Order: sequence, then structure tokens, then C-alpha cells
Amino acid sequence: MICGSMFSGKTEELIRRLKRAEFARQKVEIFKPAIDKRYDDADVVSHNANAIRSTPVEAAANILLLVSDVEVVGIDEAQFFDEELVHVCNELANRGIRVVIAGLDMDFSGKPFGVMPKLMAISEYVTKVHAICMECGDLANYSHRISNNEQLVLLGETNHYVPLCRKCYHESRENK
Repeated sequence: MICGSMFSGKTEELIRRLKRAEFARQKVEIFKPAIDKRYDDADVVSHNANAIRSTPVEAAANILLLVSDVEVVGIDEAQFFDEELVHVCNELANRGIRVVIAGLDMDFSGKPFGVMPKLMAISEYVTKVHAICMECGDLANYSHRISNNEQLVLLGETNHYVPLCRKCYHESRENK
């Protein structure tokens, strides 16, 4: 599990780990939610434009239908998947497949995001990565929404979000 705020390098780290597995000649499959078309319809792409081929899926259960003869499964933007993802990841791991997941641990309101807490609980290893606060330069772990849209899922980049540290995040929320 790789988790953290927006702009913290989650997808970059996921791609790095999966490319290392491919370099080691392991069979790798990568999945992402079909709704995430920010950089590419199919590929997983980081903010730094690093990319790896992937298969977009509508629901977590589809991953089990598409996985065959692999050693490593990568899943990006896990927070956008349904609760079934916990079962899917456990099933894959129980088959001896290494599962590498990346996703936001908190939503824009600072609450645990979707299925992420359950995935973190069942993961053998959890890596929390941090961005840099756009206000003060400290380590940032909040994805602060700068637009007025209040819907939970709002795909966006710097047009909707900035990374903030705890202090700057709470100050910004108080001033809204």
C-alpha cells in the first residue's frame, strides 16, 4: 500500500515498483478505475508524465476476471473503487500474487477516503508519502480543494487541489 495526499508521488512510486518487477521478468498486470481519464484513457500516468500500461475497470470484481498467470498486480487510485476491492486484494494475495496499491488516504475534507482504511489494515506494508505544503514548505499530507465544488469525487489537478500541511490545511478551512 502506497498512500498519501495529492502530489505526494503515490503513482510515481507505484510505477517505479511495477517497472522493477517487469525488469525482473515478473508477469505484471496493472489496473485503474475507468473514471480516471485525467492523463490517459488506459495508462496509469504520474504528474511527472511517467506512465505504465494498465487496464481500466468499472468495478473491483472485474480485476479477478481479468487476472491470469501473473505474479504482481498493481492498482492505482484505489480510493475510487468499491468495497469489493478488499476481497479482491485478499483473494489475489492468498493466491501468492504480490499486490501493490496506491491511493489517497484522505478525501478533501480530511476524512479517511472510501475503502482505503480497510486496505491499509490488511496490507503487510504501508508506505505513506508526503507532498510539500504550498503555503509554508513543510511536509504536506492533506489534499486541500481550492474550488467550491463539494462533491466527494472530483477528478482534478492543480486546478482543484493543493497539498497543505496540517496547520495550513486547518487555517485554510477556517477561513473558507
